[in-house]
Amino acid sequence: MHFSSFSDFLAMGGYSAYVWSSFAITFIAMAWLVVSAKLTRRKLFKEIENKVAREQRIKNAQSMENTL
Repeated sequence: MHFSSFSDFLAMGGYSAYVWSSFAITFIAMAWLVVSAKLTRRKLFKEIENKVAREQRIKNAQSMENTL
């Protein structure tokens, strides 16, 4: 498809509302997926860190009990 000017390109042959809204929806959805994945990853790493720290505290407490 060839356009004679930039404004013709933006108009997309009269279908600009459909074309540009679909681009916007797609961009928003993909950005949301990236942000969601990063937030989930951060949350999972924090949960793992908390679990490891808890297990270490339990291990330390058990070793302290064995010394009595």
